[in-house]
Amino acid sequence: MTRFAHFVLAGLLFGYAPLMSANNQLPEIGTAGASALSIDKEIIYGNAYMRIIRASSRMTNDPVLSEYVTELGNHLVAKADLVRTPFNFFLVTDNEINAAAFLGGYVKIHTGLFLYADTESEFASVIAHEIAHVTQRHIARSIENQAAAQNLSMAGMLGSLLLGIANPVAGIAALQATMAAGVQNSINYTRANEFEADRIGLRTLAKAGYDPIGMGNFFGKLSEKYRYASKPPQMLITHPLPETRVSEARARANQYPNRYVAPSLSFQFAKSRIIVRHGTFSPSEALEHYNRVIKRKEYRIEDAALYGKALALFGMGKYKESKTIVDGLATRHPDNLFVIDTQTDIDLAMKNYQPAIKRLQVAQTRYPNNQVIVLNLAHAFSENGQFEEGAKLLDRYLRERPNDALAWGELSRSQRRLKNMAASHTARAEYLSLHSDYRRAIDELHSAYNLTENNLEQARIQARIEQFKAAEQELESLN
Repeated sequence: MTRFAHFVLAGLLFGYAPLMSANNQLPEIGTAGASALSIDKEIIYGNAYMRIIRASSRMTNDPVLSEYVTELGNHLVAKADLVRTPFNFFLVTDNEINAAAFLGGYVKIHTGLFLYADTESEFASVIAHEIAHVTQRHIARSIENQAAAQNLSMAGMLGSLLLGIANPVAGIAALQATMAAGVQNSINYTRANEFEADRIGLRTLAKAGYDPIGMGNFFGKLSEKYRYASKPPQMLITHPLPETRVSEARARANQYPNRYVAPSLSFQFAKSRIIVRHGTFSPSEALEHYNRVIKRKEYRIEDAALYGKALALFGMGKYKESKTIVDGLATRHPDNLFVIDTQTDIDLAMKNYQPAIKRLQVAQTRYPNNQVIVLNLAHAFSENGQFEEGAKLLDRYLRERPNDALAWGELSRSQRRLKNMAASHTARAEYLSLHSDYRRAIDELHSAYNLTENNLEQARIQARIEQFKAAEQELESLN
C-alpha cells in the first residue's frame, strides 16, 4: 500500500497550510488539474471503492441515519458549484472524529462526528468541506502528482489505493513512519487544498442556509479541547489544526451576514440515536445519561433528549415505558422518520403487528419508496407472517433502488420463508455483489439456476452470471 493511500484513508479534514487571505475572491485552483483521470474513471473507481467499503468497514446499517446524512448531503450538493459526479454519503460506526471524500463523489462520515458537533451547522460544515474536495478534484490531482513523483502509472497508483482500502495494514502509523522528503511536495500540496476546501465549503454552507460560523466553531472547539492533551486523536497528530486555519475560518464567516439558525430536531434526534445505539454507552448507561440531561435541562431540544431516553428504555426491554414517550413524540412530530421507525421497533417487539403495518402504510403515501418506510414495512410484514406482501413490496422498491444491500438481504429472507429458494438465492447474489463478493454471488446464481426449470429465467440468471464475472475481472484489473 502506498504512503499516499494511507494519507487519503486518513481523511482530508485536518490538514495544515500556511495562512491565506480571507478574501472570498481567491481563485479556485482545485479544478485546474486531473487531466489524466477523467470523471468517468473517477466514478468507476468510486463505485469499486464503495463495494469494497461495504465488505471491509463497519458500515452503519441504520436506514434512518442514512436517510438523514443523505438528505443533508444532497442539500449541500445542490448549493455547491462545479458538481460533476453523483454524490453518495454513508456512515461508518467509528467514534473517531472524521469524514473523508473519495473519487466519484463518495463521502464517508464517522458516527463520532455527531458526538463532537453541537449543532447541525457545525456538522454540515465538515460535510461541505468534503464536498469541496470532490468538486475541486483534489484527490485526483494529488494522485496524479504522487504518481508522477514516484514514476508510477495512474492505474498502478489507483490500484494500490483500492487494495489498501480493502486490506489496510498499518493505517495512519505507516504514513508517519514513512513520511520521507520524497513525498513532502505532495503533502504540502494537499495542505494547500485544505484551505481551499474550507473556503469553498464555507460558501456552500452559507448558500445552503446554515450558520457559516459553524465551521470556525467546530475547528476552534477541537483545537481547544486537545491543545494540551497528552494523547490527542490520531487525526490531529497526523494533520494538525493550527490557529491560522481556525482564525481564517472565523474571519471568512464574519464576512457573511449574521444569521440565526434554529436548532435542528433531525440532527438532535440523529445525535441521540448514535449515542444510544452506535456509541459506547450500554442501554442502562444511556438511560442514566438522558435522565440526568433531562433533569438538568442540558439539552438543545427537549424532545431529542426524550427520544434518547426512549431508545435507552427500548434497549433495556422496557417497551411500555419507551412506548409512552414515543407516542407523545408522535403526537408532536407525526411525520418524523426517527419517530416512525422507533414506533415500529416497539410495536414489533410487543407483537403489535397490525398497528405497525397500518401506520407504515399511511406513511408510505407520504414517503413513497422511502428506504426507512419500505424496510420497516417489509420487516413488519415478515414478522406478521405476510411474507408474500413483504417480498412484493421489496421487489417493487428494488427496481428503483437496486443498490440497496439491506433490501436485497431482507428480500432473500422473505423468499426463503416462502420456499422460493431460487428467488432467495438470486436476491442473496445481488446482496453479495454489492459487497464485491462476486465469487459467492456467482455460486448463489448457480444454485438458483439449478432450482428453476423456466428457460427464460435460466437465461436471465446466466446473463447475470456473465455480468458478475466481468465485474470481478474489472475489479481485479483495478487492483
